[in-house]
Amino acid sequence: MAKMEVKTSLLDNMIGVGDMVLLEPLNEETVINNLKKRFDHNEIYTYIGSVVISVNPYRSLPIYSPEKVEDYRNRNFYELSPHIFALSDEAYRSLRDQDKDQCILITGESGAGKTEASKLVMSYVAAVCGKGAEVNQVKEQLLQSNPVLEAFGNAKTVRNDNSSRFGKYMDIEFDFKGDPLGGVISNYLLEKSRVVKQPRGERNFHVFYQLLSGASEELLNKLKLERDFSRYNYLSLDSAKVNGVDDAANFRTVRNAMQIVGFMDHEVESVLEVVAAVLKLGNIEFKPESRVNGLDESKIKDKNELKEICELTGIDQSVLERAFSFRTVEAKQEKVSTTLNVAQAYYARDALAKNLYSRLFSWLVNRINESIKAQTKVRKKVMGVLDIYGFEIFEDNSFEQFIINYCNEKLQQIFIELTLKEEQEEYIREDIEWTHIEYFNNAIICDLIENNTNGILAMLDEECLRPGTVTDETFLEKLNQVCATHQHFESRMSKCSRFLNDTSLPHSCFRIQHYAGKVLYQVEGFVDKNNDLLYRDLSQAMWKAGHALIKSLFPEGNPAKINLKRPPTAGSQFKASVATLMKNLQTKNPNYIRCIKPNDKKAARIFNEGLVCHQVRYLGLLENVRVRRAGYAFRQAYEPCLERYKMLCKQTWPHWKGPARAGVEVLFNELEIPVEEYSFGRSKIFIRNPRTLFKLEDLRKQRLEDLATLIQKIYRGWKCRTHFLLMRKSQIVIAAWYRRYAQQKRYQQIKSSTLVIQSYIRGWKARKILRELKHQKRCEEAATTIAAYWHGTQVRREYRKFFRANAGKKIYEFTLQRIVQKYFLEMKNKVPSLSPIDKNWPSRPYLFLDSTHKELKRIFHLWRCKKYRDQFTDQQKLIYEEKLEASELFKDKKALYPSSVGQPFQGPYLEINKNPKYKKLKDAIEEKIIIAEVVNKINRANGKSTSRIFLLTNNNLLLADQKSGQIKSEVPLVDVTKVSMSSQNDGFFAVHLKEGSEAASKGDFLFSSDHLIEMATKLYRTTLSQTRQKLNIEISDEFLVQFRQDKVCVKFIQGNQKNGSVPTCKRKNNRLLEVAVP
Repeated sequence: MAKMEVKTSLLDNMIGVGDMVLLEPLNEETVINNLKKRFDHNEIYTYIGSVVISVNPYRSLPIYSPEKVEDYRNRNFYELSPHIFALSDEAYRSLRDQDKDQCILITGESGAGKTEASKLVMSYVAAVCGKGAEVNQVKEQLLQSNPVLEAFGNAKTVRNDNSSRFGKYMDIEFDFKGDPLGGVISNYLLEKSRVVKQPRGERNFHVFYQLLSGASEELLNKLKLERDFSRYNYLSLDSAKVNGVDDAANFRTVRNAMQIVGFMDHEVESVLEVVAAVLKLGNIEFKPESRVNGLDESKIKDKNELKEICELTGIDQSVLERAFSFRTVEAKQEKVSTTLNVAQAYYARDALAKNLYSRLFSWLVNRINESIKAQTKVRKKVMGVLDIYGFEIFEDNSFEQFIINYCNEKLQQIFIELTLKEEQEEYIREDIEWTHIEYFNNAIICDLIENNTNGILAMLDEECLRPGTVTDETFLEKLNQVCATHQHFESRMSKCSRFLNDTSLPHSCFRIQHYAGKVLYQVEGFVDKNNDLLYRDLSQAMWKAGHALIKSLFPEGNPAKINLKRPPTAGSQFKASVATLMKNLQTKNPNYIRCIKPNDKKAARIFNEGLVCHQVRYLGLLENVRVRRAGYAFRQAYEPCLERYKMLCKQTWPHWKGPARAGVEVLFNELEIPVEEYSFGRSKIFIRNPRTLFKLEDLRKQRLEDLATLIQKIYRGWKCRTHFLLMRKSQIVIAAWYRRYAQQKRYQQIKSSTLVIQSYIRGWKARKILRELKHQKRCEEAATTIAAYWHGTQVRREYRKFFRANAGKKIYEFTLQRIVQKYFLEMKNKVPSLSPIDKNWPSRPYLFLDSTHKELKRIFHLWRCKKYRDQFTDQQKLIYEEKLEASELFKDKKALYPSSVGQPFQGPYLEINKNPKYKKLKDAIEEKIIIAEVVNKINRANGKSTSRIFLLTNNNLLLADQKSGQIKSEVPLVDVTKVSMSSQNDGFFAVHLKEGSEAASKGDFLFSSDHLIEMATKLYRTTLSQTRQKLNIEISDEFLVQFRQDKVCVKFIQGNQKNGSVPTCKRKNNRLLEVAVP
């Protein structure tokens, strides 16, 4: 839609009639046609005086932007097109500037847009009031309370995807500057029956679906929930998903809103636990079971759900299970316990779920009030916003529709009373004679419902409290007796004979003729819903919960505070709430928004005239127009009236210099408008009939056309004269500029010719001078050249004898220098890689450079070796030093050496520090371990091998048992004299000990190891480091060892090994030990 034009009056470019007080003729058909015409042109707002009629467009319109807010800010109510912002601005300015408490009453049926209207009002007020950190925080909290209440109090219905299932009244409190301080929210009649049962095509409250869709898996597991909707009996499946609604995103929005409003993390967690408990209550099912005494009782089928509920709420499982199966009735000093059959058990379960949820909702409202209430105690101004259910007429109307329609009767009553009061006050203020206005007073219907003696609610309470059998039928009988003669009550079973044959009135129903039409109520369920009974056993079970929030919701369950008095009924509580609301509204200046739903399909651009007609009737719009225009249909301040119509009178056009009222009197006298059609107030002109206003508008329209023609004529003349003067001025300017251009061009031609002549003359003179200078220079150069040649000849004659004596030596030295220089330059490009093992070197180019070539090769190799060594870390240097030591000891001596070159020396192969098996061994050794390896120790007597742990430390050589880790032998390094081994490819070696030492008592040690080279090298280096003496390494295929007192010869022979890599040893006699190696 194109951006709406900003108008200066409600009457400008009007589509239909913007204010239906001016509608002619006035009847139901013209009202509906006017609404349809404006709706088709995207004009969804229409006035009835100061009342705003809002038709739900079911789509987004670009009429709520910040620019629109500024358009309507501080503007007169009738100055621009009808808009909800105009009413919001009027209410806010009256509150801020005139200290008048305001209330905005928003009514209409479900789906008409009441909730959206209340949001728009609050957003407008938030936009136009003051700024600042604290003010912005208050505004944000007030606005963010809406998503929380919508999640817990709204649901998808067949008429509305976001239907408010409770009434809400919010008092927004302001300081003297008009900045918000806080607010207080009151809620009315939550539709808690929706928790346990929803009509076809509708959903339960939003929060259940949002929790299952948006919660994380961790949170769902904590709440013992599953994401599948079909797992829960309380959730209808046919409408679980709503087009265009993202429950997961809404859940995140609600949690964020709760955080902004001020909910603590543990409070949010407690609320979600209660919601989960309500969901799981619906999954508890019962089965019948007969007792010995013949009475029926109920048992829970599957106790798993009950167990999870008890874990969530902290209730003892046996306590809750008994509360579902038994009911305790207390009378004076007696307690009687009776069993519950299956139907009663299901009733108890559903009653608990409904009470738990409705009390949670009330707690949420109170908790929000704690956060948003004004923190200061200074005097406050108040603006109330009432968003409450509209009049409801369904196919099946029950107790809920009855009390909703009762509330709407009271609102209609106060609406008529306050509208008449407002009209009367304006007439008195303007000194206009007040005439009595005839209208339908619905006080008689309100009395029928709320009379304390014989009202329907009073009789319903009386029937609920009566001892004996109480049913819906007995209640209807009582109504038939008491209300039979009431003109607005109809029942087929009443004493009134005129309804006996009315087939449209079933026997189990009664009908009330409301101000909006007749409504048929099904009496079934009135008594139960009014009782709203929760068994005391369940209340006490809830009070025993370990869950703090649930315990606080059921204070009546405290055994110390047992009250045998029956709790107040739902009807009496609602009646008291409505009375408090009415009393509150009567203390404030009212503003009305009537919301209308254009179709039942929730579709854009569809206007169902029958549906709209039905709403026009029960909203009482026609009655409202009649009351408003019963006296004077239109009133306007003198200044804007004179400004609008002054062109209709020569005396007031174009400027009136006297008082505005006098100008209006002159204007109306000039137009000869009948005196009875208008009256002059103190500050306003009052026009009785809309036809008079439309006549003024027609005259104004015609006069504007005439004025437009006159303006066009004057403008065209002015434009032609201006054009002529501009052309004349332009001609003069052009002529002047042309003459200037011609003179400039002639001057440039003369100047250019002069410059050419000058340049030719200067060029001729310059060339002449140049020729003379060149001739002079050539003469000087010739003389110099001749002199140089003569001096050269003289010098050569003088020095010729010296040159012939030294020329050969100089040439030789020069040639030699050039050859060496060339050699070094070529070597620069032919230098081999920096790898120390690269043996490539460029060939020698000349024989006389042979020694230089070799020396240069040696220097380069030493340099790149140093560069290579500089890259090593300390650890790598140590490893290479050990490898170098091994090379000096075993290269070309031991056949096993070449295979050890590529193996890194690791030292401690057994990770004794990390292996708990060797903890005892680790604790026994305090020194650093250099080698830790399993070796095979050769028995001195028979040559057999045994596994031992070989340990080398800084000062000792140790042998330990492999299994137990116990140290068997300990040899100081100073006692080791020699290590002997063969030259073969085997790991056999002998450690010779100093004779007479304690370690040598049994003789030398014989070992076999896979790491012989490493062990011998490290033993050599460690001994050298500690004793400053080199250890003797003997490599021979025959050597002697000392066994106790005997010297035995160890001889190595070729043979097969039986134990894999371990050499086979065999003792031949006391003097010989043969070792078979491959």
